[in-house]
Amino acid sequence: MQAMFSNEDTLVAIAALGARLRAARIDKGDSQALFAQRLGVSVPTLRDMEKGTPTVSVGAWAAALWMLSRLSDLDLVLKKQESLFERVARARKPRQRAAKGKQVLRTGRGAG
Repeated sequence: MQAMFSNEDTLVAIAALGARLRAARIDKGDSQALFAQRLGVSVPTLRDMEKGTPTVSVGAWAAALWMLSRLSDLDLVLKKQESLFERVARARKPRQRAAKGKQVLRTGRGAG
């Protein structure tokens, strides 16, 4: 049985991530030295990130995402995916409607 992905696929994905990081840094107008200082990593570590070296810590990547206001992108990593059965069950679930006859009490401030 063949694996779903190979180590080569992983390396390609990390290299693409590094290229996107480099482009974002350049778009921001930061030098490697300035960006590395802001991240709290060394310039060689930043270079490794931009090259796609797979041994850079996830903490360095999280710091880079935070620096670029993209930390919420991590919420998508390993997010539980809804199965087809769950989608069908949700679609079949009857929607709850608002009760009829209830009045909404509005309070306003009148002129005094």
